[in-house]
Amino acid sequence: MLAEMRIQGLGVIEDALLELHPGFTVVTGETGAGKTMVVSGLHLLSGGRSEASKVRTGTAKATVEGRFEGITGEQAVRIITDAGGDTDEDGSVIALRSVGGDGRSRAHLGGRSVPVGVLAELSEQLLAVHGQNDQLRLLRSAEQRAVIDRFAGDAVAAPLAEYRRVREEWLAVAAELAERSSRSRELAQQADLLRHGLTEIESVDPAPGEDAELSEQIKRLAAVDELREAASAAHAAVAGSAEGDPDLPGALGMVAEARRRLSGTEDAVLRELEPRLGEAAVLLTDVGGELAGYLETLDADPERLEQILGRQADLKKLTRKYAADVDGVLAWADDARERLSTMDTSDEALAKLAARRDELAAELSDHAGRVSAARSTAAAELAGEITAELTGLAMGQAEIEVVVRGRPAEAGDSHALRVDGALLHAGADGVDEVELLLRAHAGAPALPVHKAASGGELSRVMLAIEVVLAHADTVQTLVFDEVDAGVGGRAAVEIGRRLARLARSHQVLVVTHLPQVAAFADRHLVVDKGTAEGVTRSDVRVLAQSDRVVELARMLAGLEGTETGRAHAEELLAAAAADKSAPEPAPRSARPAKKKAPARKKS
Repeated sequence: MLAEMRIQGLGVIEDALLELHPGFTVVTGETGAGKTMVVSGLHLLSGGRSEASKVRTGTAKATVEGRFEGITGEQAVRIITDAGGDTDEDGSVIALRSVGGDGRSRAHLGGRSVPVGVLAELSEQLLAVHGQNDQLRLLRSAEQRAVIDRFAGDAVAAPLAEYRRVREEWLAVAAELAERSSRSRELAQQADLLRHGLTEIESVDPAPGEDAELSEQIKRLAAVDELREAASAAHAAVAGSAEGDPDLPGALGMVAEARRRLSGTEDAVLRELEPRLGEAAVLLTDVGGELAGYLETLDADPERLEQILGRQADLKKLTRKYAADVDGVLAWADDARERLSTMDTSDEALAKLAARRDELAAELSDHAGRVSAARSTAAAELAGEITAELTGLAMGQAEIEVVVRGRPAEAGDSHALRVDGALLHAGADGVDEVELLLRAHAGAPALPVHKAASGGELSRVMLAIEVVLAHADTVQTLVFDEVDAGVGGRAAVEIGRRLARLARSHQVLVVTHLPQVAAFADRHLVVDKGTAEGVTRSDVRVLAQSDRVVELARMLAGLEGTETGRAHAEELLAAAAADKSAPEPAPRSARPAKKKAPARKKS
C-alpha cells in the first residue's frame, strides 16, 4: 500500500505530507484549494505525463515522493529488483518523480535512477487511479477483456493457459512451414553447401585438439638433433659418464659420495643431513630414468615427419574455410547438421509440417471456443452485478451489458484461425473482443460506456466494477477523483458506503466534495489554502474527530458556524460509524460456483 506521499512545488502546494490510512482515506477542501494536485501527484508517481505548467511558480522543480509498504506481489518485486532498487529495513520502498520548469522529468526507485517507464510498470501493480480523465483501463478493449478474466477467475484462466500453450507451438510450426515453402530454392542451395562442407570435414575426420597436438609433434621431429644433444648432456650431468669416467661422476655420484662421508661421521648434526641427501638421490634417479626413456624415443624419423606434415596440411584446409582451429571446425559441423534438420524442403517434409499445423489449429480452435464460452458466461454475471451496484450509485435506470464477440481476421492475417466456422484473429489472449456497453435509461441504445456516460458517471461505473471485482483485484491501492460528481442525497451515502466496503480489502483514497462520502473515511485529510505576502500556498493536514465535524459542516453548504450544521455533521459521522461497524454483508462473490462453461454455439 501507499503509506505516505510528499508533494513539493506542485501547483499551489509548496510542501505537503500525506499520511494515508491502510483503509479509507478521504481528501477534501474548498474549491481551488489544490485537491486536484493530490491526484496530479499520484499521476506523476505513476509514471504519467509531466507538465511544466504544474510546477509551482518560483520553484525550480516539482517533486512527488511516495513510500510503499507491504509489497508482496511477484511482478512488483521483480520490477524493483530488476531496476536495482533497494528496500528499507521494514520492507518498504521509496519512489520519487521530479519535474523541472522546462518539463523534463526524472524518476527514482529504491534509491536508483530509473526510466519513467519503470514507475509506470510498478504503478500498474500497485495503483489504480480513476477520475474523469483517467478511465484509460475502461476505454481499452484489452482492459475490458481483462475485467472479465479477473471476474471469472480460474474458469477462464485454465482454458486460456492451454490456449496459449498450443498457440505458441501452432505459430512456430506455421512460421517454419511458411519459411520452407517461400524459400525452398534458397534453402536447397544452402543445404547443398552445408552437405558439401560436412562431407569435406567427415572425410578428414579431425579429432578435438588434433591441430595443437600435431604442431608439438612436428616441432619435436624437426629439432631431433638439438633435443638429443640437450637430453644427453642433461642425462650425463645427472647420472654421470656412460663410460664410467671417475672424473665425471654426475650428480648422482656426487650425492652418493656426500652421503658416504656424512654417514661415517660421529657428529649428530651432520648425520641428520644424510637422509635429505637420500631424498635428493631418489629424485635425481627418477629424472635420470625419464631422460633415458626420452632419448630412446627420440629417433630421427623423416617418414613419420612427412606423414604428420601431410595430416597438418589437411587440417589447415579445413581451418582456412570453416573456423580458426579444429575445435571450431567441429562446432561448425554440429551447427550445420542442426541447420540441415530444418531445411528439408521435400514434398514429404512440407506435407508433414502442414498436417501438424492443421492438427494444432484444430486443437487451438477447441481451446479458443472454451475460453470464449467461459467469458460469455462470466460476462452475463458481471453485467448483472455491475448493474445492481449502479442502482445504488444514482444510476438506477442504467444497465450494463458486457458483449463478448469474436474478432474477425483481416485479409492476410497470419494469425487467422477458424473457430466455429468463423475466421477470427487468434491473439495471445484468445479470439475475443470485449466491450462494455451502457444503456443510460430504459429505451436508450446501448453504447460503449465511455460514449454513454459522463465523466462522473464513468467514475461511478469504475467504482461499481471495482466493488464487484474486489475479491479478484491484485491492485492494492485504488484512487477515485470526482467519483461523486453530480450526486447528492441518498446516492452520496451509498457511494460512501461502497467505498468503505471496498476499503475492507483495499487501500482507498478518494478526493470528494460530498460530506456524505467523507463521513465514511477512516482518515480525513483537508487541503487548506492561504495567502501570505501575496503568495498563495496550500497545505494538507490530518483532521482530528472534532475538526472533522467542522469540516463536514463546512461541506454542508458552508454551515460550519451553525449548531444545525455541526449537529448534521455529527449525525453523518455517527451513521457512517454504525454502518462500518455492522457485520459485512455476504459478498456477491459468494454466489454458487461457476459451472463449466458450455461450448459456444456456432454462428
